[in-house]
Amino acid sequence: MFKMASLAVMGLWLALTNAWQGEAWRDACVQRCYTARESNPELERQEIITLEKEAAHAIQLTDGTFFRRVYSDDFAGMLSHGQPVNKAQWIGTIGARSVQYDSFNASDIKVRLFQETAVATCLWSARFVVKGQHFSSQLRVIHVYVNTADGWRVVSGQNTNLPPDVPQPL
Repeated sequence: MFKMASLAVMGLWLALTNAWQGEAWRDACVQRCYTARESNPELERQEIITLEKEAAHAIQLTDGTFFRRVYSDDFAGMLSHGQPVNKAQWIGTIGARSVQYDSFNASDIKVRLFQETAVATCLWSARFVVKGQHFSSQLRVIHVYVNTADGWRVVSGQNTNLPPDVPQPL
């Protein structure tokens, strides 16, 4: 009987020792994976700055392809006059052929990183033609990015017209 109890205790000890070693191995693996995932914050900032510039270029071309790729499916945004838009509505706004852009630039881009989230602010400056009349405007823009397995995705954004609130003829 004593031998059976001793064997049971030794078996339990071996099982617990192996389980502990397995957990330690898993913890070490998770730590290595987490450490490998750490990236260079300056490189991430530059990536988001590039995305902001690509967005401005896509708007100038009235091409929604960029936004289909970079904006999340559950994107929630606000246009400069206060109208809420989802991803499909935003792409529809970009693709509207009623506005012809001579130029559309993103400048004064600032990026703040918070772990897997980033907030980008910038100045959008545009020169465009509507019904044959030339206009220019400037907007302050904020975008919230989330770093996913597929890269940075815009989940939210807001555009605000700078005074005067209506585009001015050139």
